[in-house]
Amino acid sequence: MSQKDDKKEALKKESEDKISTRAKERTVANHIAYWIVGVIAVLAVIVAIIGFNYVNSSLQPYNSKNTEDIVVKVPVGSSSKDIAKELEQDKVIKSGTVFNFYIKAQNYTDFQAGYYHFTQAMSMNEVVKQLQKGSSAELTGKATNTVLVREGVTIDQIGDQIQKTTNFKKKDFLKLMKDKKYLASLQKKYPELLDSSMKKKNVRYHLEGYLFPATYGMYKGMTLKDLVNQMVSNENDKLKPYYSQIKEKNLTVQQVLTLASLVEREGVTNKDRKKIAGVFFNRIDIDMPLQSDISVMYALNTHKTSLKNKDTSVKSPYNLYKNKGYGPGPFNTPSLQSIEAVLNPSDRDEDYLYFVANLKTGKVYYSHTLQEHENRNSSLGQ
Repeated sequence: MSQKDDKKEALKKESEDKISTRAKERTVANHIAYWIVGVIAVLAVIVAIIGFNYVNSSLQPYNSKNTEDIVVKVPVGSSSKDIAKELEQDKVIKSGTVFNFYIKAQNYTDFQAGYYHFTQAMSMNEVVKQLQKGSSAELTGKATNTVLVREGVTIDQIGDQIQKTTNFKKKDFLKLMKDKKYLASLQKKYPELLDSSMKKKNVRYHLEGYLFPATYGMYKGMTLKDLVNQMVSNENDKLKPYYSQIKEKNLTVQQVLTLASLVEREGVTNKDRKKIAGVFFNRIDIDMPLQSDISVMYALNTHKTSLKNKDTSVKSPYNLYKNKGYGPGPFNTPSLQSIEAVLNPSDRDEDYLYFVANLKTGKVYYSHTLQEHENRNSSLGQ
């Protein structure tokens, strides 16, 4: 074989080796590609299974054995994401994300604001149907416990009751009573009720006298604000029929509730409450201080059976022995009867300026002059 033929043979072999190498490389590459595709396919199947199980689980009840009532408030203007977040936080549903996908897939958009009663035993479909059905504007259903607001109690005493019967702390309640943003939101919602209070200065609590005395239910899922909102809403509902009458008498809600809070503690019977209200108005007419012991005790933030001169001289805008007029605002939570007494006082034409109650019998005596009043006190041994 010639040298030329040897060279050709070598080139041919080299070419064949290159082709063989490329073929092997393609084979390896194909194997790797198939392996990657296989892994991806397996992962996709695993993810799909996990996703399916997650979605399917999320559509099921949070806890099928728990039928305890859970109250969820859906504020006006809430988006579906807002509702989903609230439901997930209150543990009504397992996933807010799945809830959003579910209602979008079903094209559900007609949810209404209000208070809803759910349980963890409800499926997501049942929760959605409840939201579609609508709710109550007020809290209803079976309460877990209750908070009793008695006539004549102060904000401070209401705080004691809340801490005693709920999981909320008194300090958090009193902090809420000073929360300007929260108070502003209430004023915006109930302007007729709260405008005159919010305009006053040197007020200890702007909601003093505005948390209507009643028994309020506590429901699972309720916040401290929800509880207070009930009380303020109730006050507004009770005073609605009287707003026009208050304006006709050139009074403000703050003035009416201030006098009513004094009448609440000074009088026992409706007859006496109306007469005492008349006495207070007579004092205001002649620019005389109201001189109520109730105001002094509120200023001192204590309760006493009798007051001394140093007590009635305490420096406070709430001391109506030293300050004329109505003062900053109410001293407690008056009943509707006391409010009506202030709006319909009796014996104004008698011009009584003083009154004193027999501590043994409870009978109230009225006088025109200070001398008559002192003589009556002396005769009663008080």
